[in-house]
Amino acid sequence: MITEKIIEFFLSKGYLLSPDFIDNLPPNFNLDEFYDNFVKKVKGKPSIINNDLFLIINNVDQFLEITWDEFEKSRVLFEKNKNKMMYNSFLDVMNYNLDEEKKAVLFEIEESEILEEEIIELRDYARVVVVKSYKDNPKKWEINDFVQYFKKRYISLKNILISRGELKNTSSINKILLKTEKESVSIIGFVMEKEFTKNGNLMLTLEDPTATIKVLINKGKEDLFSLAEDIVLDEVIGINGVTGNKILFCNEVFFPDIPVTHELKKTPDEVYAAFISDIQIGMKLCLYDKLLLFIKWLQGDYGNSEQREIASKIRYLFVVGDVVEGIGIYPKQEEDLEIMNIYDQYKKAAEIFSLVPSHIKIIMCGGNHDAMRLAEPQPVFDKEIAKPLYDLSNIEIVSNPSLVNIHSSNAFPGIDVLLYHGYSFFYYASEVSSLRAAGGVNRTDLIMRFLLKKRHLSPTHTSNLYIPDFRDDFMVIDKVPDIFVSGHTHKLSYGSYRNVTLLNSSCWAAETENQVRFGLVPDPCKVPIVNLKTREVKIMNFDVAGDGI
Repeated sequence: MITEKIIEFFLSKGYLLSPDFIDNLPPNFNLDEFYDNFVKKVKGKPSIINNDLFLIINNVDQFLEITWDEFEKSRVLFEKNKNKMMYNSFLDVMNYNLDEEKKAVLFEIEESEILEEEIIELRDYARVVVVKSYKDNPKKWEINDFVQYFKKRYISLKNILISRGELKNTSSINKILLKTEKESVSIIGFVMEKEFTKNGNLMLTLEDPTATIKVLINKGKEDLFSLAEDIVLDEVIGINGVTGNKILFCNEVFFPDIPVTHELKKTPDEVYAAFISDIQIGMKLCLYDKLLLFIKWLQGDYGNSEQREIASKIRYLFVVGDVVEGIGIYPKQEEDLEIMNIYDQYKKAAEIFSLVPSHIKIIMCGGNHDAMRLAEPQPVFDKEIAKPLYDLSNIEIVSNPSLVNIHSSNAFPGIDVLLYHGYSFFYYASEVSSLRAAGGVNRTDLIMRFLLKKRHLSPTHTSNLYIPDFRDDFMVIDKVPDIFVSGHTHKLSYGSYRNVTLLNSSCWAAETENQVRFGLVPDPCKVPIVNLKTREVKIMNFDVAGDGI
């Protein structure tokens, strides 16, 4: 099996592969056999599968009653010269010497000792690892690029779906069309069409690389029918059903979704992350005074004692798009502008963010108002236009969307944060009846939950402008995040879904006439703050007068 398929397979299972794992794979590597042994022999879930783990799987015949987390903790102690015996005992196990006395040593690890050491080390640092950030590939896009783009999406989401036990034995559609008798089958495909029959049943047309087929969902199956009403065009789903004459009668619908077993990760020390978006620097209605109040709080010079204590523990500030107001975004925008030059808008942005304390790491992506193409994925800011921002020492500029990992250490895998500005949200708030009935853009957390179930940020062809990059569909949510943060709607919203924290930031601009035309009423100057040790969300309100927050 080629390396790309191996990587895709493990990503679908929620694992990262280290370079030494890939580099040392033998020519006769059997993926299915390795994964079966992996599940049987290893207790716990390693954050990264490396060559050490590969050696264990292939050379140890019995179940290892140790966890990978314990091994990583023992390595921390070894590096601190605190407990070499424990680490060496692990290595003995890896070398297949399963002496009971040495195995017993592995369970004597002192949890408090590791955490105490790590807390001392972690409090004074902020660590950011960019896991995924789109790199542009300028070219003339052709029809075949669209074909390859959708093939990549299909493969990625199919791999996620087949990890479910109910869809392991799927058939290609062309084979199902040849069946002449009733038979229970499973398929995975794109939703090409969705319509209601004259009897009120739901009829889907599904497509895979081999053919298309009609799928009937009977309105009499109320729970199934209600679930299927939220199906949107161009998403990839799984179906269990019974074959008919060139048709499939649906019994079950499966979305890629987030595993119910997704872990709620928490940092060993108490640090916080703050999330803002839609600052719109350069417009007349930008609420600079409130924004500077927020920064004054970050500096520890505003708020009561409890609020200042929280501010002292902020280590990460996420800025999720629309940093500036931009130029020519909508008709007559110049009437709303205070700063008419895009270079000057970014210069002003840099002046403001330079006031953020240097120990706080700023992670920033663009949005539809920023100086970049509208089509998604949007690359990082132009390094000439946004040079003043790039010159800041504590900033990490990433694409929209992107995935970053924060606060990792030898003993902790870090928190994965998915950033997406949210351009597609208005489409789904309008077109999906359940979302529309629940409040539309006023409940952005429900839209985010909806897209997590699809494992795609904009599955429908018309929900956003996009670049059909044949290398990959960057809008696929291949790795499950711990925090999913967005903006765009100018509405504060937050929630949780299967241990994924959902945050939609507020904004820092008052209502414009353009927003009135779209029925958008902003809820400005609200900042969601996440305690990474407890994963509790607090809301700080800077749209106030006087000394309170």
